[in-house]
Amino acid sequence: MKHEVTLRQFRYFIAAAVSGQFSAAAQAENVSQSAISNAVQSLERQLNVALFERLPHGVELTPQGQAFFHHAHHVIDAVSDALNHADLRRQNIEGQIRVAAGYTVLGYFLPDLISRFKHSYPNIDIELVDMERPDMEAALQSERIDLGVALLSNITDLALFGHHRLSSSRRRLWVSDQHALASESSVSLEQINHYPYIFLTVDDADTAAMRHWGSPGFPERVAMRTRSLEAVRGLVAYGFGVTILSDMVYRPWSLEGKRIHAIGITDAVESVEVGLLWPKEREPQGLVALFQRFLIQACDHDMARAGMGSRRGGGLL
Repeated sequence: MKHEVTLRQFRYFIAAAVSGQFSAAAQAENVSQSAISNAVQSLERQLNVALFERLPHGVELTPQGQAFFHHAHHVIDAVSDALNHADLRRQNIEGQIRVAAGYTVLGYFLPDLISRFKHSYPNIDIELVDMERPDMEAALQSERIDLGVALLSNITDLALFGHHRLSSSRRRLWVSDQHALASESSVSLEQINHYPYIFLTVDDADTAAMRHWGSPGFPERVAMRTRSLEAVRGLVAYGFGVTILSDMVYRPWSLEGKRIHAIGITDAVESVEVGLLWPKEREPQGLVALFQRFLIQACDHDMARAGMGSRRGGGLL
């Protein structure tokens, strides 16, 4: 006979998945480690699958755990949205908002949030425009778009725009399952520099990466440069090289089903932040302000839930 599943169990599971450690999840949720462990074990018994692979330095989601993570997120997000946007009058609000975003934000950050907004405000159309960073900056300054959602650390001069941080995401090293560093709990940039490095170039990712490498000529061995994130995932999984990317785009498996490990970095490697941008001389009003508030509330709730202060897998690359 199956037992009742609770939102608390979902929350504890998500905290463990985000932190990668039951102890860190317990600290974030202000409960004992056994409470986290019991909640996860209860869910695993209910589902009859292993949600986590237990490792010497923490836990990683299994393929089944990854799938369940997305479902659990959806449940918790739906409850939050119901509590924060319960006004039935929203069903009658109509109009259109022009929003620009780049490859990474469109692919890995906005879809779930847009879906949640449309569920709460079904008659508001979001006109999404795929824009490279320079084009987005120009479109904001000429007021051809209402809002931009961008990697804030890549913006040429943030002082030119109104802006608000939505999310912050740590960068970690990605290696294959058989890599010499795969069993390490953390590594230094000096250690990483011994291995061929794969640069992702989309969304200024290669330029951003050089900020943590610091000196010209590093990394010493560049295996490849590509605009395809899935190509990076596949090349890393097959052992052709390593890369440093954010948790927002991390998946533990390549398209071919090969394992990818993410390892913490001991050196100071900046997180990349996702945030809202708008024309500096025109504060969001009306529907644009409504959408702005929705994103801020949703992201603040998610980051608080993850024990990080303000949301979601943030920066990348």
